[in-house]
Amino acid sequence: QVQLAESGGGLVHTGGSLSVSCAVSGGSFSNYHIAWFQQAPGKSRKVIAVIHAAGDSTWYAPSVNDRFTISRVNAKNTAYLEMNSLKPEDTGVYYCGAGERYGTWEYWGQGTQVTVSS
Repeated sequence: QVQLAESGGGLVHTGGSLSVSCAVSGGSFSNYHIAWFQQAPGKSRKVIAVIHAAGDSTWYAPSVNDRFTISRVNAKNTAYLEMNSLKPEDTGVYYCGAGERYGTWEYWGQGTQVTVSS
């Protein structure tokens, strides 16, 4: 059974930085593409960053490009999202998803709250 667990969320001021992690267990981490999703209050979940299974390609939504960095360490079965220059509109629950087919997220974590105060 594949399980994903996010950690590292919290409260930060505008302009600050925060990193969140996604630990994957019960599966072959190196086979999974990993995505980070953001769900702002009252809004639907949207994908903001993706990293390919091999770690050689990434994609970012325009809203986070140049501020967020997705990475992974296959030896640790963990993916990361480093968030810089945070804005109040970055507030939300951050989820990681994993899948063997790019764009198909079979597995999800429980989410971690990120709050950016103005």
